[in-house]
Amino acid sequence: MARNLVNIEEVSKAFDIRPLLTKVSLGISEGERIGIVGRNGAGKSTLMRIITGEEAPDAGRVTKSNSTNIGFLAQIDKADPLLTVGEVVLGDREKHEWAGDSRIREIFTGLFGGFDDHLFERTFGQLSGGEKRRVGLAKLLIDDVELVLLDEPTNHLDVEGVAWLAQYLKKRTDLAVLVVTHDRWFLDEITDRTWEVVLGNVEEYDGGYSAFVLAKAERSRQSAVTEARRNNLIRKELAWLRRGAPARTTKPKFRIDAANELISAEPAPRDGSELLKFALNRLGKTVLETKDMQVKAGDKELLSHLTWNIGPGDRIGIIGVNGAGKSTLMRVLASHLAPAAGKLTTGITVKIAFLTQHLDELDPTWRVLEAVENVAQYVELGKGKTLSASQLCERLGFDRDGQWTPVGDLSGGERRRLQLTRLLMDAPNVLMLDEPTNDFDIETLTELEDLLDSYGGTLLVVSHDRYFLERVCDRFVGLLGDLKLRDLPRGVDEYLELRHASTQPTQSLANKGKTSNAAEERQLKKDLTRVERQIEKGKAEVIRISAELEIQSDPAQFTELTNQLAKVSNDLAAREEEWLSITLALEG
Repeated sequence: MARNLVNIEEVSKAFDIRPLLTKVSLGISEGERIGIVGRNGAGKSTLMRIITGEEAPDAGRVTKSNSTNIGFLAQIDKADPLLTVGEVVLGDREKHEWAGDSRIREIFTGLFGGFDDHLFERTFGQLSGGEKRRVGLAKLLIDDVELVLLDEPTNHLDVEGVAWLAQYLKKRTDLAVLVVTHDRWFLDEITDRTWEVVLGNVEEYDGGYSAFVLAKAERSRQSAVTEARRNNLIRKELAWLRRGAPARTTKPKFRIDAANELISAEPAPRDGSELLKFALNRLGKTVLETKDMQVKAGDKELLSHLTWNIGPGDRIGIIGVNGAGKSTLMRVLASHLAPAAGKLTTGITVKIAFLTQHLDELDPTWRVLEAVENVAQYVELGKGKTLSASQLCERLGFDRDGQWTPVGDLSGGERRRLQLTRLLMDAPNVLMLDEPTNDFDIETLTELEDLLDSYGGTLLVVSHDRYFLERVCDRFVGLLGDLKLRDLPRGVDEYLELRHASTQPTQSLANKGKTSNAAEERQLKKDLTRVERQIEKGKAEVIRISAELEIQSDPAQFTELTNQLAKVSNDLAAREEEWLSITLALEG
């Protein structure tokens, strides 16, 4: 039986007159992996600080096993700015002590790419936010601890860094992990239990984030919860899990049949044909086109001879290594920067909104609602649907009271939400989001994803939040630092494979045959993914045309639809034969 590391007994905590935790009792045992979710301000970070002893409870107590060593990674990485990276991470360890430790070498390689003396000699105060986060993680993971508490560990990390951290923690079965994060992919990868902090209580669930969504839906069904908007969000998230990420449902440790009943009649989160029709009504066929375009940041060339067509209704995720030029590319496409060479064509009807990583300066005396209504009173969602400024504010986390908060009193995360709200109120038909998920809690993220599901324009997203990218984007492109923009049919997985391959040493001649076979298999898998997508689209088109035929009374239209149905059916049959051929090749 696993040894108990920490016990929380009847703990209560309040700030001013607002209770955050009320008589909470919990336990953490050896090797457990627990994710903590809840609204911003619900008390997640406070709970972690009480566990570490940094904060005292108002009532109740926290007891720890005598031999338990706890490590804590706070949201903000702090250290003496004059200390070197080596001094912060390694303390007074001699080089020969840590250089011979395979675990320390693995951490340095994963987080820093190696043991660069130049990096270790830099002072902490010189580092960027992402570098400070990696330093904090390295120090925590090197220390001899049995329980690590991670508060937003993926902040400032790129997709590759998040993937490495998840893989490393999964291997460290000797560690118990308690993590607060809005990164739902990370939660799914490393956690097997979930605590939801809500209204002063902590609700416990088995499984990671996907299991939590399913279990929460099941609890709602059993208790006949009538909170319609909240249930609709849960259902939409369930529909996404079923449609787009089936592997994520392997973690739940309970029957999900009842939960699946909730979504048996739910449509897909997005109807691609409807969104495209809506986009074409507002956008011409030309949205953004580049020809032989060169992108530079100062004297550094980032992209060369880029020819790329972004069409109406495209939903594209942009992934890349830090410094490869993701944000700079977005600024060029938004016409905030001119291309260094080549041509950028922007459609006549294009109206771009660009959420940058930098916050707009707003009048600090404005109220939140006033700042949004200064843009527009209502925003059109299509199909006759509208949202008022107040309704949009509420969906993005500003409740009725919060809408009267002066802008000058908002936190950084709240200002970012306000900035996004103002952009959406302006009804753009091309939306560019550069790291939109920073400082957002999971509930606000699901609200944003729900809004983006109904968005009929063109969407470009740069984000390290893999779950968000896969949730809102249909296509992916990558920048690997080789001056090219690569199409990624298999999304983030393919990007990580390419990055891994690019960092491997040159292979010997003896391995080239194996590499060739592996490359052929990868190509077949890529082709299989492509054909499966084409089959899905073909089936949807058959259903759509068949439905139109049933209600069509015009003879000419009936004939045209019949011809369309025959062509689509023939194409679908050809794709199914291709699928069978590829499947047999993979099995052989």
